[in-house]
Amino acid sequence: MTARARNAVRGVALLGCVAVLVLAGWLVRLLPGPQLVAAVGLRPVDGTLTVSACYEASDAEGYPGGTECKGVYTPRRSGEPRREVLLDDAAARHEPGSAVPVRIARGKAYELSGSAVGHACAVTGFLLVPFLALASWLLACGRRGAPARAEAHLLAALAGLAAVFLLSVAAGLLVALAAVL
Repeated sequence: MTARARNAVRGVALLGCVAVLVLAGWLVRLLPGPQLVAAVGLRPVDGTLTVSACYEASDAEGYPGGTECKGVYTPRRSGEPRREVLLDDAAARHEPGSAVPVRIARGKAYELSGSAVGHACAVTGFLLVPFLALASWLLACGRRGAPARAEAHLLAALAGLAAVFLLSVAAGLLVALAAVL
């Protein structure tokens, strides 16, 4: 392979790496980003949810999906209407009539709870790991100037998926423990 062809491969690989990382960031911001920010509590509280009922929810396959509460949301800002919303992944079963500070994302309310943080972190991580593995392989191709072997990048992606699972469980448990203390 000539030096000119090798430099062209390097340029295309590095451009592809940047494009994959930009796409991954855009997808995270579009898909799990709002729920992650709301569940982790990275922005101020949007308002208060006055709980009317709490129940154990199930997912589409019928497996337990955590505690959900419904109630009337009162926004912190004046001028916005009160409305009924669903508190997704509640930290605990709240008594009817209790007021819970919440953040709103995509029409649902979120409070700081271990299960909400664990779910949001897992979805974000599982979305990011394949893109990061592809970007890593493209970067290796760019450094070599020729296609690189992909076995190590595939194993790193599998290890990354396992790490995402363990770290999301750990983050959920830490938030749940911090909420209890």
